[in-house]
Amino acid sequence: MGSEKDYREIIAGIGAYSAELRRAVPQAMQGFATLAKAATAAGAVDQKTKELIALAIGVTQHCDGCIGYHAKALVELGASREEVAETLGMCVYMGGGPALMYAADALRAFDQFATDRAAAA
Repeated sequence: MGSEKDYREIIAGIGAYSAELRRAVPQAMQGFATLAKAATAAGAVDQKTKELIALAIGVTQHCDGCIGYHAKALVELGASREEVAETLGMCVYMGGGPALMYAADALRAFDQFATDRAAAA
C-alpha cells in the first residue's frame, strides 16, 4: 500500500482512543454522542445529505478521522461514488488546493469502505 492512508486503520485507532476518552471524561463524551445523534437524524434534510455535508466539512478541515468515519457512513447509507465525487468537487471549488488533497483522500476512503462492503456481500 506504500504511503497511502488506510482509513480503516485510521478510524480503528481513533476508536480505541475514543473509548479511552469515554472512560476519562464520560459526561463530555456522552454530550458529544447526544449532539451527534441529534445532528445526523433525518429531518428536513435526509441523513445521506447530512453525511455528505459532514464529509465535505472533514475535507475542508483536513480531518482524516472525519473523512474516514463519514466515508464509511456514506457507504453504509448507500451513497453512490458519483454523489461523493460531486460533493468533493464542491470542496475543491470552495477550498482550493488544500481541499483537493483531502478530497482525493476522501474518495480513497470511500473506495476502501465500498470495497470492504462489496467483499462482505
